[in-house]
Amino acid sequence: MKEMRPTTGRVLLALFNILGPLDGKSFLDLFSGSGQITLEAKKRGAENICSIESDRKRYEAIVKKVPKDVKCFCMDVRRAVSRFAKKGESFNIIFADPPYDLGWGQELPKLIDNNNFVLSDNGIFVYEHSEREEIFELDLNKWSREDRVYGGTILTFYKKEI
Repeated sequence: MKEMRPTTGRVLLALFNILGPLDGKSFLDLFSGSGQITLEAKKRGAENICSIESDRKRYEAIVKKVPKDVKCFCMDVRRAVSRFAKKGESFNIIFADPPYDLGWGQELPKLIDNNNFVLSDNGIFVYEHSEREEIFELDLNKWSREDRVYGGTILTFYKKEI
């Protein structure tokens, strides 16, 4: 199991300041880890929140922390994204903070792009990654991209263009 690396307070604050009010928006937290992003999304008014964590112990800890109306799944994010797409479930915001340096920068943007209906029209996909990590460049005819740098951490915001 890869060691958990929670999003730092500075990055967490920046993320939610950039996203703005979440009242009524749906939120998918991939690689939930400690569940802090899920909890913050709930605190800021998001609804239809889903937390995905593949590690059983971390998943169980998240379930104990979050309100009952937050859906939590213990599964691989690949399976989760495909499952949501097949069921026609979409989210206004998808946040992903995978373990650094394991190749997710190449795989995860492709996964979201290939299952693009999992993100609502004008939805935002936020990918937190290390400055050392190369990430797959999505088609900028379908996506706009903005990077925000916080020390060695980058938040990449992809907005789905309709």
